[in-house]
Amino acid sequence: MFHRLRDSIVRGELVPGEKVKDGELAERLGLSRTPVREALARLADIGLVETKPGVHTRITTLNRRDVEKTLAVLRSLDQLAIETAVPVMTEQDVRLMREANRDFEQAVAANDITAALAADDRFHAVPITAADNPVLSRIVEQLHPQIHRILYRKFSTLLGGRNTIEHHDQLIDICADGDAQAAAELSGQHWSALGGHINQLFDTNQFTESANV
Repeated sequence: MFHRLRDSIVRGELVPGEKVKDGELAERLGLSRTPVREALARLADIGLVETKPGVHTRITTLNRRDVEKTLAVLRSLDQLAIETAVPVMTEQDVRLMREANRDFEQAVAANDITAALAADDRFHAVPITAADNPVLSRIVEQLHPQIHRILYRKFSTLLGGRNTIEHHDQLIDICADGDAQAAAELSGQHWSALGGHINQLFDTNQFTESANV
């Protein structure tokens, strides 16, 4: 249930600002209210849902300040993962990154947003897994859906070009060479560039629409 509702928010099926009620969701999904209520509580914990007891529960809006802070944390965590992972990465890890990037490239060519984001997740999961830091993995998993909401809506602008594919290839080569510091610096540059693109979208009011409820 949690994953089902999370993915509905990421894909925009539940839109920013939309009010939700556990009873109505339970009826729509053919479930009891308890698992729905529990899922909404978990979604509130990771910032996808906001609740005001006795007033409303609604899908959080896309807020520039929150997105900037989330990106800053993800950038730091990704750099930490890469610095830790590169010295212990195996040939199989490098191969998995290359395979994920080829899948990403094919998804981009087909304009398959869901497949592209899944491939991008697999790509970044390799160094995170190799870093073998459960706390880092858990926090990244909690934060990713917030950024995926924006990537899903503006995929062609943010991830659809050759630049991301080429960045991935460069990062793979550096990881294969064992240069942890250079790999972390390149990763940080990519996250900073993504943040700049997202800021431009906020500047042009491309995230202002919300549910009229």
